[in-house]
Amino acid sequence: MAIARVATRAAIGVNAPQVWVEAHLSNGLPAFNLVGLPEASVKEARERVRSALINAGFEFPQRRITINLAPADLPKQGGRYDLPIAIGILAASGQLPLPPLAQHEFIGELALSGEIRECPGVLPVIVAARKQGMQLVMPQGNRSEAELVSYDGVKLAQHLQHVAAYLHGQENLPGIDGGTQWQQPQAPNEHACLSDVIGQYQAKQALEIAAAGGHNLLMLGPPGTGKTMLASRIISLLPPLNYEEALEVAAIHSVAGMAMEPSQFHQRPFRTPHHTSSAISLVGGGSVPRPGEISLAHLGVLFLDEVAEFPRRVLDCLREPMETGAVVISRAAAKLTFAARFQLIAAMNPSPCGDVGSDSRTTPDQIRRYLSRLSGPFIDRFDLTIEVPKLPPGTLTAQANTGETSAEIAARVTAARERQLSRAGVLNSQLGSKALKQAGFQAADLVFLEQSVTKLGLSVRSFHRLQRVARTIADLQQSAGVERRHIAQALGYRAMDRLLAGLRAQ
Repeated sequence: MAIARVATRAAIGVNAPQVWVEAHLSNGLPAFNLVGLPEASVKEARERVRSALINAGFEFPQRRITINLAPADLPKQGGRYDLPIAIGILAASGQLPLPPLAQHEFIGELALSGEIRECPGVLPVIVAARKQGMQLVMPQGNRSEAELVSYDGVKLAQHLQHVAAYLHGQENLPGIDGGTQWQQPQAPNEHACLSDVIGQYQAKQALEIAAAGGHNLLMLGPPGTGKTMLASRIISLLPPLNYEEALEVAAIHSVAGMAMEPSQFHQRPFRTPHHTSSAISLVGGGSVPRPGEISLAHLGVLFLDEVAEFPRRVLDCLREPMETGAVVISRAAAKLTFAARFQLIAAMNPSPCGDVGSDSRTTPDQIRRYLSRLSGPFIDRFDLTIEVPKLPPGTLTAQANTGETSAEIAARVTAARERQLSRAGVLNSQLGSKALKQAGFQAADLVFLEQSVTKLGLSVRSFHRLQRVARTIADLQQSAGVERRHIAQALGYRAMDRLLAGLRAQ
C-alpha cells in the first residue's frame, strides 16, 4: 500500500480554500477512480494525467489508483487539479520523494505532452499561499498574475519533467522578478481630458462633485450633447488605486478569467455594459457563480448609457448592491459574496424622441411612460441628476472652449477625498445617518432642507443623499461646516425631480 498527500487550492469566488489531493495505490485490477465531489472537467483529468505521465517519460502505475479531493463537500471544477493529481500519483508510486511535498502547493492544467498550461483564477491562490507561507508551483503562463503579489515563494514551471527535477533537487524553478512595474501608479491617460468637452460647465461641476464624494450621477439630455463623453472622463478625475485596492480588483478580474495589463493595475475600472445585458451578466451568477459587471467595476465606475433601454427588472437588481457594496449569489452548492462597491454613472434621453419642450414630438403621457421604465426606488439611488442641454449657437466655433484640464480638477478631487477620509474614514457617499449628524450641519439649515424635500415630494433616502452631496460641495470649497448655499447647490442637482414635477402639473 502506498499513499501520498499533495496540497492545492480550489476556486470559490475570490477565495481559494486549501484542498488536499490524496493518492492511494493498492493491489487489484488497474483502475483510476476520482472521488471528492469532482465536476465533469475534473473527472476528465484521469485521461489527461495518464497521457501526460506516459509522454513525459514516467511510469503510469498499473494498479488500482484512488484519488480523493478533500474536503469532500467542497465543489471542484476546472483543470487546475491536473498537476497535483499527477504529483500525487508519482509520489505514491515512489517516483518522487515525499518530504518536499509538505511545504509545497501545486496548481496547473496538464497537456497530453506533459506541458503545464495556465488556468484562470490563480491570483487568489497566490495570495492565500503567501498568507500560509507555502511554496507554490504554478504555470509559467500565469506569470503576470504572480508578479502582482511579489511573493518570492512562487515557482514557475512549463513542464511536468521540470517539476519532478525540482522536487528531486536536481534543478531550480524560476521565480518572479518582484513585479515592481505593477506597484507604481501609472500616469493618467492624457488623451481623455475633461477639457475636450466643449461647454457644459454645470455638468462638469456635477462630475467633479460626483468624483469627489463617490456619488451616483444621472445625466439627462438630448442626443449628441456630450453625456457619454463626460462620463468617460470621470476616470481622469479619480485618484489611482493603492496597492491593496488594486490587488482586490485584480483578484476579481482573475476569477472572471480576464487578463490585466501592467498599465491598468492601478487604474480604476470603467465598465460600460450594453443595454441588452441580462441580470446575470450585470450582477453575476451562473451554475458556477462568476462575478458580473458590478463586481468588475468594484472601486471604479459602472456607466449605463441609454439607461432607459435596460429592462426594468435588470436595473432593479442593482438597487441592493448599490446600498451594501456587495452582491450575494446563492446556489445549492454554495453561497458566494462578490465585492461590488461601484460608482454608478448613467445617461438617458428625457423623452422617446430625445428631447422635451418645444422641440419634443411626444406627448406628456408618452414621456411619462418612457420615464416609468426607471422605477422610483432606482432613481432614488442617484445623488445627482443633471440636465445636459444643447449647446447655444456659436459655442462650437468660439476661440476659447477648453476650460480646466482633468489634472487641475483631479487635484481638487483628491484633496476633498483626503478631507473626507481623515474626518470619517469613508467617502461622503458612504456616510451613515449617525455620521451625517456630525458632518457640520446647522439645525436651521436642516429644517430648510427638510422643507425643500417635502415640497419636492422626495423620500427620506433623498434627504440623506442631499446631505451627503452638500457635505461634498463644502469639502471641495474647503469649508469646515456645511452652509445653506451648499445645500441650495445640492438641491439644484435634482433635474429628474423637476422633470417629473413638471409632467405631473400638465
